[in-house]
Amino acid sequence: MIFLALLIFTIGTTYAQTPDAVYDQYLDFNLARFQNESSKALLIGESLLPNVAKLPAKSQVLYYNGLAKLYEDSSQPDKAITYYELVVAAQPDYYVPHRALGYLYNEKAKEIYKQIQAGKGDAVAYKAAVMKALPHLEKAQACDPSDETLTLIKFLYNSIKDTAGLTSLPARLAVLGKNCVTVLSE
Repeated sequence: MIFLALLIFTIGTTYAQTPDAVYDQYLDFNLARFQNESSKALLIGESLLPNVAKLPAKSQVLYYNGLAKLYEDSSQPDKAITYYELVVAAQPDYYVPHRALGYLYNEKAKEIYKQIQAGKGDAVAYKAAVMKALPHLEKAQACDPSDETLTLIKFLYNSIKDTAGLTSLPARLAVLGKNCVTVLSE
């Protein structure tokens, strides 16, 4: 009996690790997301992490993007940033995670700015946070122009007193606007 139980457990564990089983779990993750079952999707997504390498490359990117969005929506910006960065590394012309990263990094810059206002912040750290946000905001602006994003970009350049960056912004946006990817697909 013990041998039979171990055999069944081993077979079950082995099956759970197959690429087909991992892909099925990925489909469950997507279904939960599309049905607005965020908590369930997050649980499935986190359990999928150790086996994500068994997914096709394009599915991995879509998975990371979906997981990042779930983390962003559940107020876990550091985890969201981690996975959005993976998406950007794999698909640098896909502007959607750039927009998310730009705004997430801007939130970090705002927190540092509040500390500066309270006499506890560091101007160097603020500038570093702004400089992390700007490239992402610029890519998003180049691919999907928005008055809100453009205003934020200009504000950030002015806040760090970077007139050269502000002056060269239109030329950078023109270059960044080429090869924009608006939708990822498998």
